[in-house]
Amino acid sequence: MFYETFVNVNTQPSGFVFCVIQVNVPKTRRTYCKKCKKHQPHKVTQYKKGKDSLYAQGKRRYDRKQSGYGGQTKPIFRKKAKTTKKIVLRLECVEPNCRSKRMLAIKRCKHFELGGDKKRKVCICN
Repeated sequence: MFYETFVNVNTQPSGFVFCVIQVNVPKTRRTYCKKCKKHQPHKVTQYKKGKDSLYAQGKRRYDRKQSGYGGQTKPIFRKKAKTTKKIVLRLECVEPNCRSKRMLAIKRCKHFELGGDKKRKVCICN
């Protein structure tokens, strides 16, 4: 259950209106738990990427190649296409004996809020 708020950001001379979606997700959610095999309340947090390991094979190979003189040896990617990332929710079962965790990806959005005030859908169009 997401609460999306449409906010009027920019109106073009042609009359086209850009709307930015703000997604507001509650901090708890009743959903299916695979381990308990029934619907349970889950604690919702936003997934964050862990710190990159210095000892991963690719990182060791890259560091070895970069060492010494000779400058940058591999291409640096500069053609980023997307302006937003897909939001991933981390659901943790609140049952004391279970505590199983799972990920749930939702759509792309510019503004993401966890447990904010409930707002109604509002879109200002000409």
